[in-house]
Amino acid sequence: MAQLNPTNLEERRMPRAISAPAAPQPKSRWWLWLVVVVVVAALGIWYFRGSKGSIEAQGSAAPGAASKGQGRQGGPGGFTVPVVVATAQRGELPVYLNGLGTVTAFNTVTVRTRIDGQIVKINFQEGQFVRQGQDLAEIDSRPYQVQLEQAEGQLAKDQAQLRDVQVNYERYQLLYKEGVVPKQQVDTQLAQVGQFEGSIKADQGAVDNAKLQIVYSHITAPISGRIGLRLVDMGNMVHASDPNGLLVITQLQPIAVIFTLPQDQLPPVASKLRNGSQLIVDAYDRDDTSKIESGKLLTIDNQIDTSTGTFKLKALFNNDQNLLFANQFVNVHLLVDVKKDLIIVPTPAIQRGPQGTYVYVVQSGNIAKIQNVTVALTAGEKVGVSAGLNPGDVVVTDGQDKLQDGSKVNPTTSSTGATNSQNPNGAPQPSAQPVNSQRGARDHQPGQPRTQAPAPGHSSGKQQ
Repeated sequence: MAQLNPTNLEERRMPRAISAPAAPQPKSRWWLWLVVVVVVAALGIWYFRGSKGSIEAQGSAAPGAASKGQGRQGGPGGFTVPVVVATAQRGELPVYLNGLGTVTAFNTVTVRTRIDGQIVKINFQEGQFVRQGQDLAEIDSRPYQVQLEQAEGQLAKDQAQLRDVQVNYERYQLLYKEGVVPKQQVDTQLAQVGQFEGSIKADQGAVDNAKLQIVYSHITAPISGRIGLRLVDMGNMVHASDPNGLLVITQLQPIAVIFTLPQDQLPPVASKLRNGSQLIVDAYDRDDTSKIESGKLLTIDNQIDTSTGTFKLKALFNNDQNLLFANQFVNVHLLVDVKKDLIIVPTPAIQRGPQGTYVYVVQSGNIAKIQNVTVALTAGEKVGVSAGLNPGDVVVTDGQDKLQDGSKVNPTTSSTGATNSQNPNGAPQPSAQPVNSQRGARDHQPGQPRTQAPAPGHSSGKQQ
């Protein structure tokens, strides 16, 4: 056996003692990144599948799906939808032509003075209604009273001279018959009689003129109407040449409305007037919601405005309650015809889609069915249907956004027979509340998407 040298053994051990131990190698963590990627991918797949399922659930509102019990809320397995209904009735609808008009005073007079002078009395108040001939103001008449006295004095003087020449003329006639005076003197005396007679007529004219000036000093109302704001005050000097006048009187009873219609609507209106028909005209306020007054069509203008393609019409209103004022803006409804023998339903019952107009009809068992209809006339809150409905059919007027063909409904009737109806001029009115304790058909159900049930064959549930 070989012997180990201690020196060699020490030399062999020295390097191991001096050298530092090697650092441990870091472990690879790639599997952590792999886990993160897998989790993110799983979340993405779950999210997109959920969105697609929601879209498919909304799109399942097709008419065929409801009949199979796969609809959102109709058919077997769906819940009952509260709706508001109305009954279709047979009747007639008026045909109105709507235009924009301006109230125009039938007569407007600016009262002016005919003489010069100072205003000493005002007998009216601003905004007062006056009658024709009523005393309004008074101008100082003393200068014209003096002129009257002077004219009357001159008249009396000329009358006395006329009597003198008339007596002389009679004397000359007697003398001429006796041959005392020549014919020439008789003719001269006759000419003097004529001159004084002419002077008397001139004097009488001066007297009448002075009296007329005194009459003009009392200013009266030329027409009956309403006085506006006065333009002069008491004590002011006024002249016949003043451009503004003293006050303005506007006749309000009757009063006129001038309005326009498109030229395409001229033939039916002109035909009615030629036949002697009396066309009714209704004036509504600026918002076209409240009726102000009813009148009659007076005439049509003699030409069409080429810049706007419209023609003017003039209507007359009695305005007994003074609700119409000059230059007031109004909406005018002209009744030109009445359509008869139509099935009438509330306007909100009509729905529109790619295949036309339709309604939801409530059949036996409270099942809503889609029924295509033909609209003949729309008049405000009512619609006249010429085909597709029969008298007595119950149609849905509120809650259609939650319906589809075959949905189970809980019908209620509003106090007016329809909700969200429109007034005769097309403005919406508030919906009436159902008679039961359930929420209205327009209340959104939590967790339910709001879609519109389409007509058969519709690809989208939105109204067109």
